[in-house]
Amino acid sequence: MSTEDAAILRDQPATPFHDLDHYLAIPRVSGLALSPDGRRLVTTVATLNSKGTEYGTALWELDPAGQKQARRITRSAKGEAGAVFAANGDIYFTSARPDPDKEADGDPVSALWALPADGGEARVVLSRAGGVDKVMAARDANAAFVTASVLAGSRDEEDDAERRKSRKDNKVAAILHSEYPVRYWDADLGPAQPRLFAAEPGPEQDPGKPSTVDSAAPLALRNLTSQAGSRLREAVSVVSPDGKTLYTSLARPLPRADLRSVLAAVDVATGSLRILLDEEGMNYFPGPVSPDGGTLAVVSESDTTPQQAPQVKLHLLDVSGEAGREDLEPLAHGWDRWPHPEAWLPDGSALLVTADDDGASPVFSVSVAAGAARGSVTRVTPDAAAYTDVVVSPDGRNAYALRSSYEFPAEPVRIDLASRDVTRLPSPAERPQTEGSLERVETTAADGSRVPAYLALPAGASAGNPAPLLLWIHGGPLGSWNAWTWRWNPRLLTARGYAVLLPDPALSTGYGQDYIQRGWGGWGKAPFTDLMAITDAVVQRPDIDESRTAAMGGSFGGYMANWVAGQTDRFKAIVTHASLWALDQFGPTTDASQYWLKEMTAEMALENSPHLHVEKIRTPMLVIHGDKDYRVPIGEGLRLWYELLSKSQLASDENGQTSHRFLFYPDENHWILQPQHAKVWYGVVEHFLARNVLGKDIELPADLGL
Repeated sequence: MSTEDAAILRDQPATPFHDLDHYLAIPRVSGLALSPDGRRLVTTVATLNSKGTEYGTALWELDPAGQKQARRITRSAKGEAGAVFAANGDIYFTSARPDPDKEADGDPVSALWALPADGGEARVVLSRAGGVDKVMAARDANAAFVTASVLAGSRDEEDDAERRKSRKDNKVAAILHSEYPVRYWDADLGPAQPRLFAAEPGPEQDPGKPSTVDSAAPLALRNLTSQAGSRLREAVSVVSPDGKTLYTSLARPLPRADLRSVLAAVDVATGSLRILLDEEGMNYFPGPVSPDGGTLAVVSESDTTPQQAPQVKLHLLDVSGEAGREDLEPLAHGWDRWPHPEAWLPDGSALLVTADDDGASPVFSVSVAAGAARGSVTRVTPDAAAYTDVVVSPDGRNAYALRSSYEFPAEPVRIDLASRDVTRLPSPAERPQTEGSLERVETTAADGSRVPAYLALPAGASAGNPAPLLLWIHGGPLGSWNAWTWRWNPRLLTARGYAVLLPDPALSTGYGQDYIQRGWGGWGKAPFTDLMAITDAVVQRPDIDESRTAAMGGSFGGYMANWVAGQTDRFKAIVTHASLWALDQFGPTTDASQYWLKEMTAEMALENSPHLHVEKIRTPMLVIHGDKDYRVPIGEGLRLWYELLSKSQLASDENGQTSHRFLFYPDENHWILQPQHAKVWYGVVEHFLARNVLGKDIELPADLGL
């Protein structure tokens, strides 16, 4: 080895998590589509651009047999996503890249493209002024459908394009609302509204020719839901195998700005819409349709009340004839998990579902076959990993999915449904090297409940070298630490010598309905005491330094970080991201007040509100908030910051100085999505923790300009 090569190796970080630039450059895999013949898998891979400011996406083909290396099949600066196979094996996807056959006209919008099954270049088959959001295809018929938005007053596609141009040319952004909600997460709702369209042969194509997708066949849109208004916002939609029916959730407006989700069927031939399920206090969402088209998997979620947590259940709905409420059959209702139906077996004998389960999210098989076994649940994947995007081979022998855990990010796998063996497939993204270890730990709460957690330990942690501890509190609160996360990745902190504790306190999913109910309506009670109990247990370990601890959390985790700050001074520092602070203020200002105000009474909100304990806070806090956060509006962060500086025990001194800090993002939302901002996020967090937990002064990110 040359001296130059040795120097290069010395400069390489031990793992990608030891250097933020290397971490951000790790390719990210998402989504999975399987061809009708089972011979091709396609996934989407996001990679960082050369400037480090944006992720670009591309489609990659995987070999289901696991023999060939993954290969990239699309390439453009604008990226491609949303791959779906047509019945003839062509691939639909969406992209805002320029159409090579047309001159660029204004800002590019997402169009529908097709990549022929037999090779050749991808071609635009559908473009429109408002863009295309999502594409669906029937399994057994050459029928394609898209979700796309139209301005509410538009008569047709031409009128819609003219109205959009007028608003743009006149620089009008105003929106006149007549119903609730008016925004969602980070999106201002309106004046455009989503619609479901059939994508059919355009006027240039022979009307007698089947509606196949090929590189030379432009498609035209037929609006199937012209009278839907805003009811399709955030809808879940699926298509029947024969392409004759769409099943979709619809938001039904209710008195006093409330709403619920009902289930509807859209007849593709006529565009008629029929409500299948509509029940007070219940929300319905479609799952996949059975291979014979006669049965629809349905998920129900009950409304919350201040006394009752939601319940999520799986059902079967007979859609072979005139379906009605009486045809809704409970399936596996004795199973105390929240199922997400993914795919049917080809013979219709079972549904594959995923569900949070004790720190994992495995694949389960739910029997649909007639007889005593109907509704029985069998675990398919044995490992402690989280599975998503499950698809099944045409012969029913294998399933394919994306799998992740705290050991590795999402990767494609093949699941042998008979042996239950799980095999990694050659992936566009290698598993990043990690250091340290991951353990499953637990303790017992005062009421006898088990409180589980993951503990990620840095390399070298021992009785002779105990590690400082970070308590990371998950959001939701209805969720679980069970899958890889790019935004809150414990590996970045273990690479810097911290142990990271990832607990699932009361309200967490994967431990049964009673475990959720324990914390319902009392956020500052069981969830808090569970967190303290598991922290108490872990700091007794000889490889953990009890004198150097910190707490962190985002969203509900940020709420809990704020609550912790007002209840105890055991931590040296607290990081609170996108956090709820004053619950009386949060309720009417969040983007989904109708949900929140069912969860707690005004009295309960005040009883659990962190802002009433600000005078007790004596721990340095790093507040992080984005101005475009509509779920936890910026007012929460602004009020928290002001009250920390004016009322806490570390309020500003006579020189206006404080040990609290506020990291503000004018153009980020509930999550910090832009890679350069994520780099700053981690850099500021590391600086704040080092100063207050380790007693070290490391440099702040240079791009802060400080």
